Amino acid sequence: MLFCGMILASDRRNMTVQLRRYEVQEGEMERLVAWFPTIAAVRDQYGFTIEAAYADEENSEFVWIVSYPGDLDAFETALASYNESPERAAAFDGFESPVTQMHLSYVNSAL
Repeated sequence: MLFCGMILASDRRNMTVQLRRYEVQEGEMERLVAWFPTIAAVRDQYGFTIEAAYADEENSEFVWIVSYPGDLDAFETALASYNESPERAAAFDGFESPVTQMHLSYVNSAL
């Protein structure tokens, strides 16, 4: 069920959701945003869904939400496969990340 364009918790059964907040070097947000679809496509190949992505220019933060069907163990297993994949390595090849710090947490819907 949608509420204000959002999927309610009742429709998120058996889904693991991770909130990812990146601190970005000043002046580098545009480059990160331009590259992000490259890595999002690789995440998609491994069964992840990018639920949302936002550039907070004022605070120089890039915030995004990624989900995976199943419990935390399923998410972490898929994440390990994704992290070790040649597709991920290719996406990062030649890209110097402007991310200075990552804040990662698993979250539950409040709606």
